[in-house]
Parts: sequence; structure tokens; C-alpha cells
Amino acid sequence: MKETVDGRKVRLGPDDALALLAGIDTLVAARGKKVETFDLAADRPTDAELLARMIGPTGNLRAPTARVGRTLVVGYNEDAYRAVLGG
Repeated sequence: MKETVDGRKVRLGPDDALALLAGIDTLVAARGKKVETFDLAADRPTDAELLARMIGPTGNLRAPTARVGRTLVVGYNEDAYRAVLGG
């Protein structure tokens, strides 16, 4: 299933961000050149730690956010997207 959400029209807050993690094994959080990868299946951080990486200064989910299989990528870093997408 492919779903696109226009972030300018739909805002996802902390509860929505955590709900996106259902069925996710790996979270890749990018902020500029800093990229953090979390293995949620083996060693899931606290919700507060995850939200610190997923929520932006507006209090909403950071953009872009993409689910690729069982991986969720939050924020933008070209190298991170290349690694996840295999490009």
C-alpha cells in the first residue's frame, strides 16, 4: 500500500509519530549531517528518546518521513536515503 500525506495540510503530532513505529524494525533519524539509526526490534529506546529525534520544533513529525519496508526514515540526509533505498 502506498500512501502520500501532504505535510502542509496534515500535521502529525507525537502520538501519531509513535503510532507510525508499529511494525517498524529500524528507525533512521536524520538531522542535517547527523544520522542516527535505531534497531527497534533488538533495543528500543524510550518513547521520549524516539520523539526527540522524530518531532521538529513545531511539535509535529519532521519532514520528510518515509516508510520503506520495515524501516522508517525521518528527516532528510541524502546518504541515508541512498542507503535505505539502495541507490
